[in-house]
Amino acid sequence: MWETFQKIWKIKDVRNNILAVLGLLVVFRLVAHIPVPGVDVRSLRDFLAGQQMFQLLDVFAGGTVKNFSLVMLGVAPYITSSIIFQLLTMIVPKLEEMSKEGEGGRQKINMYTRWLTVPLAFLQSYAMIKLLSNSARSILPADFSGFDMMIMMCGITAGTMFLVWLGELISERKVGNGISLLIFAGIVSSLPTALGSVVVNYNSGSLYTLLMFAGLAVLTVVGVVFINEGQRQIPVNYAKQMHGNKVYGGSSTHLPLRVNMAGVIPIIFAISLVMIPPMIAQFFVNAKAEWLQSFAYFIIGLFQNQAFYGIVYFLMVFGFTYFYTSVVFHPQKIAENLQKQGGFVPGIRPGKETEMYLQKTVNRINLVGASFLGLIAVLPLLLQAIIGSRNLTIGGTSLLIVVAVAIETYKQIDSQVTMHQYDHL
Repeated sequence: MWETFQKIWKIKDVRNNILAVLGLLVVFRLVAHIPVPGVDVRSLRDFLAGQQMFQLLDVFAGGTVKNFSLVMLGVAPYITSSIIFQLLTMIVPKLEEMSKEGEGGRQKINMYTRWLTVPLAFLQSYAMIKLLSNSARSILPADFSGFDMMIMMCGITAGTMFLVWLGELISERKVGNGISLLIFAGIVSSLPTALGSVVVNYNSGSLYTLLMFAGLAVLTVVGVVFINEGQRQIPVNYAKQMHGNKVYGGSSTHLPLRVNMAGVIPIIFAISLVMIPPMIAQFFVNAKAEWLQSFAYFIIGLFQNQAFYGIVYFLMVFGFTYFYTSVVFHPQKIAENLQKQGGFVPGIRPGKETEMYLQKTVNRINLVGASFLGLIAVLPLLLQAIIGSRNLTIGGTSLLIVVAVAIETYKQIDSQVTMHQYDHL
């Protein structure tokens, strides 16, 4: 491993890219500690200590919620906008054509995604401020006015767009996905505080619980690596072709299908959407219609119920795994390419039957990947129900994101090193 680090460090372009990304992540962590003026951060942290839903958002936003930071929404509005446009791409023919135009079409869709992020961030900032202030009234000052609210919303929206810009700068360096790395940095930055809290509050009676959490953490890491790296290899044979006096083809290879093609995207999508219903409900808590006001409070209370929240969270992760896999994996195109190149799956006819076979295989392995991601997501809730402890509440989701992003980042760096070596042969 040390030799690998030395090899990476000796390549100037790769070294500069890594240092630039580290510098941008430091900027993100500095901004994450700039609170919105006039907020009682201590009261906010006391309130968040017992709220699973808000703690999940805090992890997703990189610890910015507990600081009531200018970037408290993290990149959630941008991810919500991305989900909307991915759905529209599958429904609206014009957007579907645009997505097939190559790099130019993708850049247009990315531009539209950023434009939609602004109003989404503005609305989500209002909902978040109202949600937190209604839940813990001591967070905001007594003389808080509508003008103060507008200033806060503008600042938080600007903070979100600043993070989106940072994420794009990181992605351009080809050292991992920028948005994922921002979330990764937020989770990793909270580890020293969590470990310090464990040391300060340690007593002999909690030793068994700590050992059990440590064992589960190790098993979770092993499971994440196993599932992320797991593949189903589909055998592919190529028919022999005669061109003059020469024979081409006749080789055998395999088509690798990953167990978890979606990576951590389903978790990120689910975290973004699970917060939307209670946020929208905040707009109607002061409605004149009594039934609408009662319904808004009902929705907020429903999502604060741990059992209901866990079921919805699991189903969202499970569903988004299938959805995102269908976005990135196209069995029809793969079947067509194999047929054009003279390739076929043994025992399966080329064309439509190959497409159906690939789709059926992906659906089967997706069942394992989606179930695993869903269980990891709700693991903290299951532990709370069994043990009754709120320590390490977001362990499963945090470990999943950290390990998956670390693996993906390492692969991108390794590919840069490999390309550099080929260039110098």
